[in-house]
Amino acid sequence: METIAQAPLPPTVRIGHVHLKVADLERSLQFYIGVLGFTLMQRYGKEAAFISAGGYHHHIGLNTWESRGGSPPAPGTTGLYHTAILYPTRKALADALRRLQQEDIPLDGAADHGVSEALYLRDPDQNGVELYWDRQETEWPRNQDGSLAMFTKALNLNELLGAKD
Repeated sequence: METIAQAPLPPTVRIGHVHLKVADLERSLQFYIGVLGFTLMQRYGKEAAFISAGGYHHHIGLNTWESRGGSPPAPGTTGLYHTAILYPTRKALADALRRLQQEDIPLDGAADHGVSEALYLRDPDQNGVELYWDRQETEWPRNQDGSLAMFTKALNLNELLGAKD
């Protein structure tokens, strides 16, 4: 059964933030601030923290309220597949890749989707994380009828590291 919305959302609607349950707040802060470069905006003792890019109140909330010392969900269970972090340019994504490589953080994958290029990895709690940048909409691959023609091809990491935009 196909569900059709009564009226589409305004095009300016955005997903404001993600809030993650983590086992160890300090370990998560080291990853999101120390490796990825987010800024700590507010902290609630040893239980929660709110981090952002560019001074926004928070893009990511981290808490141990229900998860301190916990383990990741077992495979085959439902939940968040990944948090996607949008970088403004290809060069900024290349910088993120350099940070990951410097910290020996492995990638689960790297893909060119036509509309974007993406790096896939896991945070310390095994939450999926996608780091990506979007191409200009005029460059998106399209079918003859104008609909999107996204694809998944291997992303050349060495070429990405040479990004100069």
